[in-house]
Amino acid sequence: MSTAVNWPIFMARLSERHEVAERTMAFNFEKPAGWTYKAGQFVDITLLKPPETDAEGKTRGFSISSAPQEPTIMITTRLRDTAFKRVLRKIPLDSKVKIEGPFGNMTLHNNAARPAVFLAGGIGVTPFRSIIVNATQKKLPHRIFLFYSNRRPEDAAFLQEFEALETQSANFKLIATMTQAEKSVRPWKGEVGMIDYKMLDRHLKAEASPEGRPAGGPIYYIAGPPAMVRDLQTMLTNSGVDSDDIRTEEFSGYSTPRARIP
Repeated sequence: MSTAVNWPIFMARLSERHEVAERTMAFNFEKPAGWTYKAGQFVDITLLKPPETDAEGKTRGFSISSAPQEPTIMITTRLRDTAFKRVLRKIPLDSKVKIEGPFGNMTLHNNAARPAVFLAGGIGVTPFRSIIVNATQKKLPHRIFLFYSNRRPEDAAFLQEFEALETQSANFKLIATMTQAEKSVRPWKGEVGMIDYKMLDRHLKAEASPEGRPAGGPIYYIAGPPAMVRDLQTMLTNSGVDSDDIRTEEFSGYSTPRARIP
């Protein structure tokens, strides 16, 4: 006999919003006392009596980009021209929304002997920001690699924060890559082009054991637009990664350069 699961539902006030990249905004909501979640999970947010709606409705799912120990619930999104996001941008601070959750299992694995390799495209980085901040502040022993693909540095949410976190933790390595760096007004000296097997191999080989393989092999996490997620997953399985060692989350409604399949 199955038992229905009652997910927590509560009202939360919008306490702050600010841009974290071009056309990308973070929204902070008050966190109710006693409400908990795991880094990497997501929530559903419902607008209350919005002045406009469209066919997509008034509820959206968002990864929680804040770490559990941070004081607010932060979600981060590209500012697409939809009724939901137009309303979210304009409603006054202290306005209430309905939040349900948490949901999802895009959370850090338990076995710290196995590295975590995060592959993020654009706004798909949001659950990884939660996990990385949590791991850094708690000084977790996991070795974490973030391969982060954007068109330009201006488009990369939390890029400067990740750079700072890399200096704070010997266990965290950022590999940011730009697919259209030539269109940026900022100088870029990092990786360029799409995430591919050669890029992964170049940065992960330092983690190899004397036998030439990471201890137990990494656990791979992929988040981003559906086409990129599928291509990266295919790239990994074609290179011999067991499908049980790959976890994915698709962010629909966005476009980004597709991954290169060998």
